[in-house]
Amino acid sequence: MKIETLFQQQNALPSIPKVVQEVIDSFNNDDVSIDEIARKLSADQVLSAKLLRLANSSYYHASRTVGSVDDAVLMLGFMTVRTLVVSSGLTSGFKSMPGVDLKQFWRYSLHTAVVSKWLAKKAHCNSDFAFTVGLMHGIGQLVMHAGMPEQMLQVDKTAGPLDPRRPDVERTSFGYDFFDVGAELSRRWRFPDTFATAIKACGEPLQQSEFDQIGAVVHIASWCARGEESHYSQEEREATFPTEVAKKLGIKPELILAEMPPLAELSAGLEDLLG
Repeated sequence: MKIETLFQQQNALPSIPKVVQEVIDSFNNDDVSIDEIARKLSADQVLSAKLLRLANSSYYHASRTVGSVDDAVLMLGFMTVRTLVVSSGLTSGFKSMPGVDLKQFWRYSLHTAVVSKWLAKKAHCNSDFAFTVGLMHGIGQLVMHAGMPEQMLQVDKTAGPLDPRRPDVERTSFGYDFFDVGAELSRRWRFPDTFATAIKACGEPLQQSEFDQIGAVVHIASWCARGEESHYSQEEREATFPTEVAKKLGIKPELILAEMPPLAELSAGLEDLLG
């Protein structure tokens, strides 16, 4: 199935709340009013309740209780609120998926996101942007499973969703992989072009025409999250570490292998994002 045909399938695209689409559109609008976005968020009870739970979670170490969406915007900053709203909209967009353990998929994606954010700070990149790309980088797999379930079950038999060989198997089967689909989805959802470029670069950051720092950060972060799900030993971690990508980013392997906090600690308090 061609990528254009995939996106024409009735079930392929997740439904996202209108306010989330408006927040995504705000990425492209420099004149957007924070008050206007806050007002729209306040009108969505489910989303605003989730946002307040997150703002008050241990992850953000709020010095006082955050009681309203306006407070959340003030305390966390517009970029972070925007990141949380989009992330929350994405994670609730797919309800059930044959062949995919959604709980594991989003846990892996969240771990990728928090490591991306941590690593982006070390590499002096935009950490909120890295978090969103980290959370979104694998979403093409869900679109593919939703749009062509039978064909994807065949792929699953050869390489599971978290198998490092997965993109190769998909490219052999369809001529594109889930990074291509994720990049196309971000374009269709009117994310800025930098999102599509970064998602596309996550798979093979050193093969791109131009090196994309965020793509490289997420590549390393997804390796960390996969290792966590697969319970890699320290020897396996050292043997499989993406050394060349880290070198190009200017990151020493020991920063990840020895100094980075455990993933459970990095993501503590963000469980509500997956609920």
